[in-house]
Amino acid sequence: MNQDETRSNSPVPPAVEPILRPYMPELDTIRGLAILGVLLYHGFYWARDLSVYSGWHRTFLMLMSPGVFGVNLFFVLSGFLITGILLHSRHRQDYFRRFYFRRALRILPPYYLILLLLVIFKMTSLGFLAVSLAFSSNMAALFGLSISYGVLWSLAVEEHFYLFWPSIVRRISETGLLWILGALLLFSPLSRLYYFRLALREPADAGYGSFTWNHLDGLALGAIVAILVRRPSWGRQQVLRLAVCLMFAGVLLTAIGYPFGILTRTTQAGIALQYVPWNLAGAALLCLFLWIGTSPWKAIVAPWPLTFLGKISYGLYLYHLLVFQGYQWIAVYIQFHERLRLSLWEQIWARMLLAGSAAILAAYVSRRYLEEPFLKFKDGTPRRGAEKVLNPLRVEKSAADERHH
Repeated sequence: MNQDETRSNSPVPPAVEPILRPYMPELDTIRGLAILGVLLYHGFYWARDLSVYSGWHRTFLMLMSPGVFGVNLFFVLSGFLITGILLHSRHRQDYFRRFYFRRALRILPPYYLILLLLVIFKMTSLGFLAVSLAFSSNMAALFGLSISYGVLWSLAVEEHFYLFWPSIVRRISETGLLWILGALLLFSPLSRLYYFRLALREPADAGYGSFTWNHLDGLALGAIVAILVRRPSWGRQQVLRLAVCLMFAGVLLTAIGYPFGILTRTTQAGIALQYVPWNLAGAALLCLFLWIGTSPWKAIVAPWPLTFLGKISYGLYLYHLLVFQGYQWIAVYIQFHERLRLSLWEQIWARMLLAGSAAILAAYVSRRYLEEPFLKFKDGTPRRGAEKVLNPLRVEKSAADERHH
């Protein structure tokens, strides 16, 4: 640090801001990128017969297919944030009660609302509703059920992560946690390979791929980043080096695996490893954004459209498929496309623009009038007021994770 920096009026010069801050807008941006990818995937590519399109129309639709990996980015970010929250609070006497109380306030109101809407619009079977109420919609295949509402499987994965991970973080040292997380990085690809082979033998049991243990590597990678950036010896340069290493590993794995079909899920290598480069890229993006977010260029990683999408991402993720389906029902009922004589290509864009905008509006209303009233109770846990007086610094550090999750 030079003399000019030491004489700055600002207590923390922008170039040396700590990686973990009370509010990190770049994390909202990451969440915004993740939900945008999912929205574009479901709006343009998912469940669509591409054979009826040709030329650049088909190419464009194909380019939307990687949006499905927005879910992997969500997993990496969730592992990072949840692990950070648990590490900061693991010595509290109300560790478990406080964590689950806050998780319930964050997750349950919109979750129960979407289940109610699925019942009202007859979009779910009784069996799937039952497993979803038990936060196990991704395990539907175990009961011979199909997943009635696609996006719920990934929420079940995260809910299972919330169930077992707090107990492990509470009892194991950070070094021990890194060993466990490293094992999970190896376990999930092997598990995906096993269930791929099982599905080939028993094709009627489709749905194995959504099981929780097949998606722990993304969560584990985010958790590893959370532990490393909290080490006293780690600063911005270490975070940047980690970003470069993660990105290099992802590119290298893709290059090596390309001849073996790693870009698809139709080969053994692909089913086991296709997610891994995307997880690595997500973790690299997280580290890079944390680095830029503590620099004079931090505005680059906090554009308001993406931070806005990030703040409403939970509701948008839950509601958007229902809104897309509602658009289809209305369009068919009033013969909307026929009346306007829209081509197939124009129909895609009409659906995306109208239903996508409606989904964003619904998510905003949900955030403002359903989620935020419940979130106000997050600070109502016992001893919160006293803790603010006795240990304000610890409260502020913990908030760096909790405000984002």
